[in-house]
Amino acid sequence: MIPAAPIATQHAPVQPRWQQSWRDAVRDPRELLALLGLGQVAMGISDAAAAQFPLRVPRGFVARMRRGDPADPLLRQVLPLDEELRPVPGFSLDAVGDGAAKAADGVIRKYRGRALLVSTGSCAVHCRYCFRRHFPYAEETAAAAGWRGAIDLIGADASIEEVILSGGDPWSLATAKLAELTDALAAVPHLKRLRIHTRLPVVLPERIDRALLDWVAHLPWPVTVVLHANHAAEFDASVDAALAQLRAAGLTLLNQAVLLAGVNDSVDALAALSERGFEAGVLPYYLHQLDRVQGAAHFEVSDDDARRLHAGLAARLSGYLVPKLVREVAGDSGKRPL
Repeated sequence: MIPAAPIATQHAPVQPRWQQSWRDAVRDPRELLALLGLGQVAMGISDAAAAQFPLRVPRGFVARMRRGDPADPLLRQVLPLDEELRPVPGFSLDAVGDGAAKAADGVIRKYRGRALLVSTGSCAVHCRYCFRRHFPYAEETAAAAGWRGAIDLIGADASIEEVILSGGDPWSLATAKLAELTDALAAVPHLKRLRIHTRLPVVLPERIDRALLDWVAHLPWPVTVVLHANHAAEFDASVDAALAQLRAAGLTLLNQAVLLAGVNDSVDALAALSERGFEAGVLPYYLHQLDRVQGAAHFEVSDDDARRLHAGLAARLSGYLVPKLVREVAGDSGKRPL
């Protein structure tokens, strides 16, 4: 009798650490407040706002919030409040004209020489002021049909020299999926630059793993990563380490912030953001006036106050630490300086 061969043990694929951290994100506003010792504080949290645009915030980002402080600037960026449901004239579902600028599924053409790919609707953190919080991601992502529509459009237009990966957050995609896209783009001879807009190195620095670093290090174009941090407290040692790895891979790092009431609307806060980012190897790029998206009116800072703050920042810091103060206006050929 021949003994039966032992059945091979099948193991599930090892999940990258960043994906586990993603799945462990806080999704309940009451849990978030409890983690911060604010469970009994009347914060004006809104179940209706959370149902419309769900809370999501990684626990590592929560750890940077100040316990017991209902005015913490990181908390204010993510907590769903009753104020989001208040209708305000001039605030719309599509604040920056994405719909009118659609060139193909998930491809937005606003500015000469560039094509922006809405690569995914997923983000590791849901910022309450997000200008795409009402975007129809289910129908409008460039990844549909294996990126074919996006690649065909870019390949057919020799004026497109730069591709911008946006979302959602493009680095929420698996690295293999990103490589699928860039392998296809590498066949387009007129592309000269790649830009990636991402918040993940700040809110989920675990995402900067060996597979992602190997991918970016072998891309055939100069790569600029535009981060999104609004407050100096968003940086910590884990973020510094992630950004150092990206710089070592040869990437240029810039930061764009949004001017937000109750978050960074002081010269001190803006100066600290520029200085802390520079310590981590990131140059300030843009300071955006709020995109007037429905649900975000309580974050708005007036243009007069924005100009005053920017002038104060310019008087305090070296020029290379002063971001451009801009507003995006639907139909304009570029960001509009204020």
